[in-house]
Amino acid sequence: MPNSDVEVVVVGGGAAGIAAARRLRRASVDCLVVEARPRLGGRAWTVTDPPGFALDLGCGWLHSADRNPWVGVAQEQGVPIEKTPPPWLRPAFEKVFPRQEQAEFRQAMAAFFARVHEAAQGGADRPAVEGLDPACRWNGLIAAVMSYATGAELDRLSAVDFDRYEDTGINWRVSQGFGSLIAGYGRDLPAMLDCEVRAIDHGAKRLRIETNKGVITAEAAIVTVSSALLAAERIRFSPPLAAKTEPAQGLPLGLADKLFIALEDADEFANGVRLFGHADRAATASYHFRPFGRPLIEAYFGGRLAADLEAASDAAFFDFAVSELTAALGSDFARRVKPVRIHRWGHDPFALGSYSFALPGFADCRAKLAEAVDGRLFFAGEACSRGDFSTAHGGWNTGVAAAEQIIAVRSAGR
Repeated sequence: MPNSDVEVVVVGGGAAGIAAARRLRRASVDCLVVEARPRLGGRAWTVTDPPGFALDLGCGWLHSADRNPWVGVAQEQGVPIEKTPPPWLRPAFEKVFPRQEQAEFRQAMAAFFARVHEAAQGGADRPAVEGLDPACRWNGLIAAVMSYATGAELDRLSAVDFDRYEDTGINWRVSQGFGSLIAGYGRDLPAMLDCEVRAIDHGAKRLRIETNKGVITAEAAIVTVSSALLAAERIRFSPPLAAKTEPAQGLPLGLADKLFIALEDADEFANGVRLFGHADRAATASYHFRPFGRPLIEAYFGGRLAADLEAASDAAFFDFAVSELTAALGSDFARRVKPVRIHRWGHDPFALGSYSFALPGFADCRAKLAEAVDGRLFFAGEACSRGDFSTAHGGWNTGVAAAEQIIAVRSAGR
């Protein structure tokens, strides 16, 4: 096995692992990225459809773009950035969702956010569902939108954690694929792909990292796998690390799956216009028409709806989408669409979900998950971020922070 003895092993080649390894390399620290998949990027994954369009099956938005470090990477690489307002900041398709009702919904959503914020200041962490007004007609749609944003239902969502999320409101996209941008940033890093870490023994002077390809020894490791994998103990730590398993269990991964649909006669719809399948329920999808002006629909499914469809099949997503689209746009619309691609993140063995949320009462688990162990085991990833969780820049920031800790320990030991 090549590279079986290194200074630092980075477990996971997603946004956090790539950012951590790049920082270590700049400090001349010998490191190796070990990734279970046959590719870099983790939950950032761009594929190409038959016409040649880049499709982000995982993360696709440069959230808080005015302070997002991936914007700088795109600029360095000469990758174009799409800066037009996202669909959720534009009017929805008015033939299905009248303008006045859209205004009422936006007001109800703003009032919900205000109540959740107020509840988060009250000491005890409460489920975000308590921010709903029982008399509000828009509760179902609010719950649906929140499931796209968090991957979870409101009864499972910590109000304190959600309120801590920091968003500047600037959201851009990469037409060539956000996943490709992230993977490209790690292309020249020393890495072993198709190499699944199964156990980490930290009981001796040097770490012993067991993989499906053999054993690697190292002075330190940065573990960037998802909180769901840590909670399920897919990596066995010896001695055991309850201090990581327990916080991870409070930070499960929600589901936010995307189905790409080919659309004939797409010019009927404005670029980026949004349509909700239904406005009166949580179990509905959101449909973004013509992203980047392409003849496609980008359909979003969140929370329990996504889980139920994942339990069926890939085809179940398309069947559900067609049922909603034809109900809204007429039965003939079914002839204009065909499925292109979906990835069921809950069934992905190296993710087990889309991105993390905190259960009520577990908001402070993010800081606990990020704490280093014995100055040799460090942890990073979006779930470790207090305010940028569920994002690729949250992964970046925590990955760089873990690398900085190693650099500081290394310097102190000289």
